[in-house]
Amino acid sequence: MTGFKLKQTSIKQLSCLGAALFVVACGADNQPSMQPAEMTEPVVEALTSGFLNEALTQAQTADGQYISWREHRIDDELMSGVELRGSDGLVMDDIDGDGYQDIVSVHEADDVYDGEPEGHIRIAFGTADPDVWVNVTLAEGPEAGAAEDAVIVDINGDGLLDIVAACELSHLIYFENPGANVRNGDWDRLIPSITKDRGSFIRVFAADFNGDGIPDLVAPNKGSQDPTQAIVEPKEISIFSIANGEGLNDEAWSEHVLTQVPWPINSQAVDLDADGDMDVVAASVAEERSMWFENVSQNGEFDFIEHPMTISEPGTTGEPPIVNVFNMDVSDLNNDGLLDIVTFDTARLLGIDAAWIEQPAVPEDPWVIHRIGSYAPDQLVGVGVADIDGDGDDDVITGGYSGDWFYTEDSTRLQDGLADPETESGRLAWFENQGDGLEWVRHDFSRRERGMFDKFIPLDIDEDGDLDFFTTRGNSGEYDGVLWLEQVRTENPVQAFVSGHEVDSPEIPLPL
Repeated sequence: MTGFKLKQTSIKQLSCLGAALFVVACGADNQPSMQPAEMTEPVVEALTSGFLNEALTQAQTADGQYISWREHRIDDELMSGVELRGSDGLVMDDIDGDGYQDIVSVHEADDVYDGEPEGHIRIAFGTADPDVWVNVTLAEGPEAGAAEDAVIVDINGDGLLDIVAACELSHLIYFENPGANVRNGDWDRLIPSITKDRGSFIRVFAADFNGDGIPDLVAPNKGSQDPTQAIVEPKEISIFSIANGEGLNDEAWSEHVLTQVPWPINSQAVDLDADGDMDVVAASVAEERSMWFENVSQNGEFDFIEHPMTISEPGTTGEPPIVNVFNMDVSDLNNDGLLDIVTFDTARLLGIDAAWIEQPAVPEDPWVIHRIGSYAPDQLVGVGVADIDGDGDDDVITGGYSGDWFYTEDSTRLQDGLADPETESGRLAWFENQGDGLEWVRHDFSRRERGMFDKFIPLDIDEDGDLDFFTTRGNSGEYDGVLWLEQVRTENPVQAFVSGHEVDSPEIPLPL
């Protein structure tokens, strides 16, 4: 445990930097049959000519205004001078107590997996201006080794928000809020010995699972940073409790193993059964299955019942769906009083279909999958749920993953000019709920050659009455970082997307 001085950079953001790159908003009626959707004439012209920026947004609000998006950069290498590669998870809360939301973001440091324990954990402190942030480095190097996820929670009960990060190389790390001088003071930290050199922690969530008034942590350990290159052996999904909330006391940490599965990928804390305590939704990639753990803990002890999440798709034949809830969000989409899970089907070429699975009334019954829409040929990785168009039902925003398997032996994610319309690209789109969760319209608004967007936090940061989204961008070299997507509403159609970069990775047209 050591104190650590924050590195600080004050940054004034511009709402739009230089020339914009644009892409079509493609209103595609994705029916469950997954037949090719109809496209309007301007969209077809843009696709055939290759100039996607010529198409105007078709997405509309409930009262007829047109929806487009403007990208605002918060923290990245070009702005801060810090090499923030491999930007991944982010969480938000008011860490310094000034009434403005702050951001904790994690950055793996890798353009490709190299096994080196490097990384960055950053805080962007918010201000009254959503384009002004104060960015600081909380941790870097080996103690932030391939940082993958984080959670903000008051562990020690002093009324100040602390931070815990999950690192793929290879531990959890706890940071205690110093209170005074929080932006540039010393944050004491501890890598608990029971988590040190444990393999690869991929996620971390916090909740008081046993009802003793002290937050606990739940985290899956996938074993190695890249299990596809290793022998996949069962690894733990564990709850870590901290006696008396003494996060800086190594002896206060203890582990309670929920299960061991090959390649665990998530352990999200959700009150799935709506009984007032937090359950855990989890999955095993190697076994191609998901499960949830019903919290039945009492008297300060940990007790959970595992329930399978068998996926059913009535009326279909052929390859069954595979749902591993790696990234997910929840919503009661069919209004039956039960939380459903929004995620994607990994059976269809690595997550091409956005989908939601319907929670059954009886835990052991199958979860019925409902397809939201195709993401082909891109690999869907990020999902978020919010009422984007203001019509009273939840819509779904999604992010795509630009793969590196199409690059040549001598090229990397740092290069452009290697993709074509059939190549997996960094895509942003949202699916408009038609009211019953069964019919959706897809609106694509960006598809850049390099990019990965795997988490979305909705927040009306500019207080104009509509929801904006915070996310990170990875897989794109110098363009990796933290950003927010401003929802813009206009009386007439405008271009669907304005990039926050003066120079950016090229837009890629959708394949016909």
